[in-house]
Amino acid sequence: MRPFWIEQALFGDGDLAPALQGEQRADVCIVGGGFTGLWTAIQAKQRNPALDIVVLERDLCGAGASGRNGGCLLTWSAKFLTLRRLFGEAEARRLVLASEAAVDHIGAFLQEHGIDAEFRRDGTLYTATSQAQIGTMDPVMRALEAAGIHSYHALPREEVARRSGSARNLAGVYSPIAATVHPGKLVRGLRRAAMQMGIRIHERSPMLDFQPGPPAVVRTPCGSVKAAKLVFALNAWMAETFPRFERSIAIVSSDMVITERCPELLHAMGLVDGVSVLDSRTFVYYYRSTADGRLMLGKGGNTFARGGRIAPVFDQRSPYEAELTRALHGFFPTLRSTPITASWNGPSDRSVSGFPFFGRLEGAAHIYYGFGYSGNGVGPSYMGGQILSSLVLDEDNAWTRSPLTQGPLGLFPPEPLRYAGSIVVRNAIRRKERAEDENRTPAWIDRQLSKLANAAGKSDKA
Repeated sequence: MRPFWIEQALFGDGDLAPALQGEQRADVCIVGGGFTGLWTAIQAKQRNPALDIVVLERDLCGAGASGRNGGCLLTWSAKFLTLRRLFGEAEARRLVLASEAAVDHIGAFLQEHGIDAEFRRDGTLYTATSQAQIGTMDPVMRALEAAGIHSYHALPREEVARRSGSARNLAGVYSPIAATVHPGKLVRGLRRAAMQMGIRIHERSPMLDFQPGPPAVVRTPCGSVKAAKLVFALNAWMAETFPRFERSIAIVSSDMVITERCPELLHAMGLVDGVSVLDSRTFVYYYRSTADGRLMLGKGGNTFARGGRIAPVFDQRSPYEAELTRALHGFFPTLRSTPITASWNGPSDRSVSGFPFFGRLEGAAHIYYGFGYSGNGVGPSYMGGQILSSLVLDEDNAWTRSPLTQGPLGLFPPEPLRYAGSIVVRNAIRRKERAEDENRTPAWIDRQLSKLANAAGKSDKA
């Protein structure tokens, strides 16, 4: 099933890239035509225009996770405490500021290249939908302020309800440094810009196998590419392609529903711009309006994959469509009579730390990888492109020296413990948050089990 955003982006776009044919050569071959692969190709080409770059995509660029997300272009500021714990104060501060700068870098690139990705820099609201969630952002805000980063400010309750369009949001903090985009139009726009820059892109060209070399050789059904440098940008599909990464990520769905167009209703509720709204659950509800007057709502942490395999359910309508529709109506009772246009889900590559990681494949100096965005990849994938392009160009800079380039920062338990444990913890979180929604005290065991997700960095905002 083609993702909803990609179907919209492909309307009137008949310029599909040809499949790879015959034996070809390149300076750099990138496997994966989503946000990470395209940003890596674009940034490497910008810094070295003479570089000959080939991008191979198994389906259409954006048909994977890049075209299935909610289009919330967020930063890492809400994860500052975890960044500081992992990497120290200086690097945490640098990464947060770089993630905030990425919002404007993406906006500037879209403007420069005439890409209409419905980029709306209207900020983001982190809210509380129960008494237990109130104040969860306070420690992060204090730490950011102490570090000289002024990302957020609290809003009065009535202003939170007005900006978010829903009285269900009891409290909240606002950051102007965030945007929303049409992810399908963004990824297809990046693809067109890359091709205009002279980057060769081949869609419908799945990698069958590769020889590390050097030079590396990637083989597809109808051709091959021999390249001095090789980059793997497969995100959740990395664990399926390389079993050595099976325990580096947990593959979990993010499920979404979207309404028919209802611009008058949205304006009446106060949703007049592109602000994104996320609550303070472990697996958050998030929503936003679209430029064409729809309401999109999503939630992470539903379907877990076994053994790093991408299950067929990830390419189907969301099995949680009814639950998400009830949640949407809970936030917006006036939308009960507005039909749901579509539902979908997609695989999110959750790392142990909650952050992506990068490195050299088995230590090879000419083969690189990066994945593990943990449900927040629209903005940070630009940073992934900064890291991988710096590695490809053999640069010595803050990105190549970052601890993010040292590979995965921990492993999940082996199967079947990982899958069984994921379900046990997920269900405990659901019970705990249901009790909090009803102003009841959660069971002790559910509180303790929920902390296991927090220990993996999942309590930070996605």
